[in-house]
Amino acid sequence: MSQSSLQGVVVLDISRVLAGPFAAQILGDHGAEVIKIESFYGDDTRGYGPPFVEEDAPYYVGLNRNKKDIALDLSTDEGRDILFRMLGEADVLIENFKLSTWQKWGIDSPSALARQYPRLVHCRISGFGEDGEFGGLPGYDAAVQTLSGLMSINGDPALDPVRIGIPLVDTTTGMNAATGVLLALFERERSGKGQTVEITLFDTALGMLHPHTSNALNGGQSARTGNGHPNIVPYDLFPTKTEKLFVAVGNDRQFALLCQELGKPELAHSALYKTNRDRVCNRDTLKAELTALLAQFDSKALFQRLMDLGVPCAPMLTVEQALQLPHTATRQMSLAMGKYRFTGIPIKLDRTPGAVRLPPPGIGEHSTEVLQRFGFSHEEISGAIHNQTVQQKHPGESA
Repeated sequence: MSQSSLQGVVVLDISRVLAGPFAAQILGDHGAEVIKIESFYGDDTRGYGPPFVEEDAPYYVGLNRNKKDIALDLSTDEGRDILFRMLGEADVLIENFKLSTWQKWGIDSPSALARQYPRLVHCRISGFGEDGEFGGLPGYDAAVQTLSGLMSINGDPALDPVRIGIPLVDTTTGMNAATGVLLALFERERSGKGQTVEITLFDTALGMLHPHTSNALNGGQSARTGNGHPNIVPYDLFPTKTEKLFVAVGNDRQFALLCQELGKPELAHSALYKTNRDRVCNRDTLKAELTALLAQFDSKALFQRLMDLGVPCAPMLTVEQALQLPHTATRQMSLAMGKYRFTGIPIKLDRTPGAVRLPPPGIGEHSTEVLQRFGFSHEEISGAIHNQTVQQKHPGESA
């Protein structure tokens, strides 16, 4: 296999739950050597089930491949000494501890780590950052969806707002964190210096709220439109003779092709619907027209015909149905490694491809191997593992 893009980059992942582990997994998929450091009790997500794969929940499995694992009690001096020694050889640190936790450990601020390890890219993930009205508060996906306005625009307009059905803020925060780390590593090639990368759930949530934030900042108003789009029509879910079909018309040409295929080409020339601006102003009457027309068609057959014409649409499938599509297999997006099954790598590079090399690790599965890799002697390893194992105190605080 060709060398992956990040081969030789050493990442210490001491984050928990979702955003940080997801960011580290992205880096690991593309060749970084990722060391997951967790307490003897393990990442909380190991228990986020059922279902379970042996002792670990699929929630954990889906976020922690391509990592080696060492168990440390960072609430002890000995555990922190091991971490700080490893930081001397690491390129990247990903963490989501509260600032107060670092201060208990003798680190007054992230800048202190930068001074001690000048080439280190230190990725800090938190709910709200350290300053401002909400600075230092813990962050949770659903709460940030609510506070940022993200939840307010999701769901049926006639009902209460609905939480988006995946931890979208957490996963996008993880993507932003991975991007930030890569930007800092790229810059380090020029300057020779690391830096702190700060990513918050709150900033991420506001940053992803396009076009609602842009509308609100420029004379418009955010709106909950259900499956519809606030700025594009028709862009909605419609019933058909079989499955429901999402029609995602993006321009006037596509709308004309849709009307022709549905047997009513004159709709595209009506003064009510000729341009997208017209269609947005008259969305309710157009939805009624299209609903009546689409009720005569088979969803999957119409999907093929419209897509062949260049009209974006799709039948509504379940997650299970989507995973079973032949195209999913073609794109290598449903994979297995022994007893573990997981989604594939979405970022595909032709010359330096990513790869799944390691299944998600058990707690402390690679402790001896990792300590050897970081230059600890046999005596140091034996003492560290023994002392840490017998202490097994409560895990550290999270973001």
